[in-house]
Amino acid sequence: MSGANGHKPVNGKQKSWAVRVGDKISEWTSRLFAHPYMQIGIILFCTIWFVLGLQADLLTAALSILAITLTQMVLNTQYDREIDAHRRDVAMHAKLDELIAASREARNELVGVEDKDEEEIVQLKEEVKEAIEESVDDAEHDGEDVERAIDKAAQEVKAARTDEEATEGKAEARP
Repeated sequence: MSGANGHKPVNGKQKSWAVRVGDKISEWTSRLFAHPYMQIGIILFCTIWFVLGLQADLLTAALSILAITLTQMVLNTQYDREIDAHRRDVAMHAKLDELIAASREARNELVGVEDKDEEEIVQLKEEVKEAIEESVDDAEHDGEDVERAIDKAAQEVKAARTDEEATEGKAEARP
């Protein structure tokens, strides 16, 4: 999603012209200094500096400032990429949630699973994996279609979860 003047907003806010100019300079400079020829050039520059006997303190200060500046430029670029990646992840989860909710055989408790604790996600993953493996094994022995067996496994896991949640609900309701 681009803003009115074609620039991507960050966290819902439009970047100022100064930030956009800084981003362009950072992008250009980081690409330039990442090139192998530039790295060879820096080494040659430093070697010539010492061969000519120029003051080492000045070179050290310049290289320190350059290193700090380049590090900040890389961090700014990484931050922008992470924001963009997060936006894509949120969009992908929304699409997957819609597909899960729309599918009759899918387990609706998997909608929004990315918001659950990691332990719960691992447990759900293991349950689904075990049910699929059992169904595939049964299907191979019975000559049944593997796809139908996977659908059957999904329904069994869903039913087991529903029974488990109902049992937990009754236990909580008791005084």
